[in-house]
Amino acid sequence: MGLKLLVREPGIIAITGGDLSPGINGKEAPMWKSIKVAEGDVIEFKGARSGCRSYLAVAGGFDVPQVLGSRSTDLVGKIGGMEGRALKKGDILRVFPKPNGRLKGRLLPDNLIPEYPSDVQIRVILGPQDESFTEKGIRTFLSSAYKVTQQVDRMGCRLEGPVIEHVESADIISEGIFYGAIQVPKNGQPIIFLVGRQSIGGYTKIGGVIAVDLPKLGQVKPGDTVTFTKISIEEAQEELRKQEHNFRILQATC
Repeated sequence: MGLKLLVREPGIIAITGGDLSPGINGKEAPMWKSIKVAEGDVIEFKGARSGCRSYLAVAGGFDVPQVLGSRSTDLVGKIGGMEGRALKKGDILRVFPKPNGRLKGRLLPDNLIPEYPSDVQIRVILGPQDESFTEKGIRTFLSSAYKVTQQVDRMGCRLEGPVIEHVESADIISEGIFYGAIQVPKNGQPIIFLVGRQSIGGYTKIGGVIAVDLPKLGQVKPGDTVTFTKISIEEAQEELRKQEHNFRILQATC
């Protein structure tokens, strides 16, 4: 059902993100906490309880080539990580030397641990082409629940639900697409563009997801529902300041 890893040397790990039922040697493993693992331990993930992506961090970091400032893998571009491909049975992931300092037992405060429900509430700023939609279309967008389709990946998330009405055409001169842009083509069904999005697009964009809510979209899966709430730029900036403040506090306590 899920990833299974054999620990070949002692170290410190942490598991975050969606709850995919992590375990060590057949026993449930805590999340959002740094824990010690020993040679011969088996780390496994048995199935999703919430969200759809989990993250395994290893003290020192994974020793793979750095590409464009990142050690992650882009399966579409086939670059980074292990030869730009998905992991397969028998792969060995090496790690850099463990840094000095206290690592075991560090944890994230409960109030900062995110939740990943199946009904996701997303805050948006209207624009840049919100004038291309009728008042009815805007109301529909902000008052309806949209279902996540099977077409959801790193590039974007296609939704289906009540049709969002345009004033006239859905076409515009192609322009750059930002992370979190909500595009509405002529069928009236919204598409949210994510981290692996295309560079340009020629359909109207009704709004953009605020920065602090973008991680929620990395955990949505087919069948989940998404609703949108309009907020101002000033409110979005305040939410970002709160998030950065929390990060600074965590950094100071490490």
